[in-house]
Amino acid sequence: MVQTPHGIKFESYRPEIMGRNGMVSAGHPLAAQAGMAILQNGGNAVDAAIATAAVLNVVEPNMSGIGGDGYIMVYTKAQNKIDICNATGAAPYATDLAQYQKTGIPQKGILSFSVPALLDGWMAAHEKYATLKLSELFDAAIDLAGNGFPVSHVLSRVITGDQLLCEFPTSKAIFTKGGTPLQPGEIIYQKDLAKTFQAIVEGGRDAFYEGEIARSLVKFCQEQGGLLSMKDLADCRSRWEEAISTTYRGHTVYEAPPNSSGHVLLQELNMVEQFDLQSMGCNTAESIHMMVEAKKLAFADREAYMADPDHTDVPTQGLISKEYAKERAKLIDLTRAADPAHGDPWRFQKGSGAAGKVGAAMQEEDTTCFVVVDRWGNAVCQLQSIQSSLGSSIVGGDTGILLNNRMTYWHLDEDHVDCLQPGKRVRHTMNPIMVFEGDGPASSGKSGGDGSLVLVCGTPGADTQVQTNMQVITHLIDFGMTVSEAVEAPRWRNAHSPTESNVPHVCDNLLHMESRFSEEIRAGLEGRGHELNMMPDWGAQGSEMMIKIDPDTGVLHGAADPRRDGYTVGW
Repeated sequence: MVQTPHGIKFESYRPEIMGRNGMVSAGHPLAAQAGMAILQNGGNAVDAAIATAAVLNVVEPNMSGIGGDGYIMVYTKAQNKIDICNATGAAPYATDLAQYQKTGIPQKGILSFSVPALLDGWMAAHEKYATLKLSELFDAAIDLAGNGFPVSHVLSRVITGDQLLCEFPTSKAIFTKGGTPLQPGEIIYQKDLAKTFQAIVEGGRDAFYEGEIARSLVKFCQEQGGLLSMKDLADCRSRWEEAISTTYRGHTVYEAPPNSSGHVLLQELNMVEQFDLQSMGCNTAESIHMMVEAKKLAFADREAYMADPDHTDVPTQGLISKEYAKERAKLIDLTRAADPAHGDPWRFQKGSGAAGKVGAAMQEEDTTCFVVVDRWGNAVCQLQSIQSSLGSSIVGGDTGILLNNRMTYWHLDEDHVDCLQPGKRVRHTMNPIMVFEGDGPASSGKSGGDGSLVLVCGTPGADTQVQTNMQVITHLIDFGMTVSEAVEAPRWRNAHSPTESNVPHVCDNLLHMESRFSEEIRAGLEGRGHELNMMPDWGAQGSEMMIKIDPDTGVLHGAADPRRDGYTVGW
C-alpha cells in the first residue's frame, strides 16, 4: 500500500468521520451542516433529510432541485421497517411521440422538461415521518437562497461550461454577472427560489402543484413552447413502495423497485457472489473483469425488461432470483470480454406473466445522493436529480426553479420497452441502498428478520450508480475497507452499447478507468478484450455518500466522496 494520511489497509486521503448521536453525509458542506443542525435540534432522520434536500437545491443547483425528481428510502428502527417514496414524474400529457420522432429529444431546453415530482416526495415524507414544522426545515435553504453563498470551484466550472444557462434570460440573471459566469468565491443569490420555498412553507404541496407556483410554471412553459399543463402538476403524485432485496455474503441488501434500476445492483451482487472474489483480489484485472461482465449481463436484462411497472409487466423477482443469477453467471468467461444478450427471467418469476417489449457517449447525470442516521437508529438514503448537469439549463420564469431535462431518458422506438408515452414514468438510474447484517426488515418477496442496519450509501452518476455501488459494497464486505477507503478507491465504469440510459442510447464500448490503476491491471484487462479509456486520477463519475453503523457499539462511521464537494458531519 502506498502510504496515505488516513489509509489503514488501503489508500485514504480523508479521515473517517465518527459519531454516536447522528450523522449526515451530503454533496455539499452547507447541506450536511443544515441536516446536522436539525438533528441537534431534536429532529429525526427524515426531518434532517428534508432540510438537507432543500439546501442542496440551493447550493448544488447543477445536481438537483424541486424542478426534478427523486427517491427517498426511509428506515424506522422502532417498526423495523423500510419504506421507499418514489417521487419520479411522468411525461407531460401533451407529449407527442411522432413529433419527437421527427425532431429527436433535445438535450437541453423546454422540450426536455418532464413533470417534476420531487417536492411531492418531500411533502409525503414530511407528512408520514417528520416531527418538525416545515418552517424549521426550510429555514436554512431560504436563508442561503435569499442572502447568498459563495460559489464553489465545481459549481463555477459547470456554469462556465453551459452556454444555454449563461444566455437564457431567467438563468443568466442568476448564474452570471452580466453574462460572465460566476467565479469561485463570488456570491450567488436566488431570491425567487427563496420566495418559492417560503410559499411552500405556507401552502405546502398545493402551493407548488395547484397554486401560484404551478400557474407561474405552466404560463412560462407554454410561452416557451413547452408541454407542461396544470393537469400534469395536479395529477403528479409520489407513491410509497416496498423495497426489493437480495442477500450477499451474510448481508441483506435493499433497493428501490422499478422504475428504479435498483434491481441491476442486486443482479450484479448475485452474480459476483458466485465467484471467490477474495482469491481474485481487490481491484485486480481478474476481479474487475468478472464484475464488468456481471454488469453487462444485468444491463442487457434491464434494456429488455425494465420500464414503468404501471405500463409494463416487469419480472422483478425473476431478475433478482439466486437461481437466475447462477444461470447468468455461467456465461462469464474469466478470460475474455463478451457482448451478452438478455436472458429469460420469466422462468424464475413467481406467478405468471408475459415478457414485455425488447429494446434495441458516456454522459454525466447530475444527481445528488445524501444519507442520514439519527440518534434513534432511523436512517434515510435519498437521491434527487434534474437529470444532466444543470438540467434543461432553463429557470422557470420568476419561480427560481431550474427545470429538469429528464425527457432525455426516453426511447423513441415504439417496440422498445421504455418508449416515450404521455403520462408514463421513464426508466430511472437512481437507486437508494441500505444493507443489513443478517436478515433485515420484511420486503417484497421475503419475511422480516432481526438483522442490524450496517450501511446506508448511494451515489449520483447515471448508469455509473449501480456499478460504483457494486464496487464500494464489495470493497467493504469482501475486503474490509474503511468507509473512507471504499469511497476513495480507484473506480471503473463500463459503457456498453446500446444500454446507455441517455439519448442517443448508443456509445463506444469502453471501460473507463481512473489512471490510478496500475499498468499491470490495464494490460490484464486489455488482454481480456476490454478497450480502455483512461481518465484522470479522480475522474470517475459519481459522488459516493456513505454511513456505516457498528452493530456492536452503535458508532457511526461516515465518508463523502472527494470527487465533488461532498462532506460528512458527525455528532
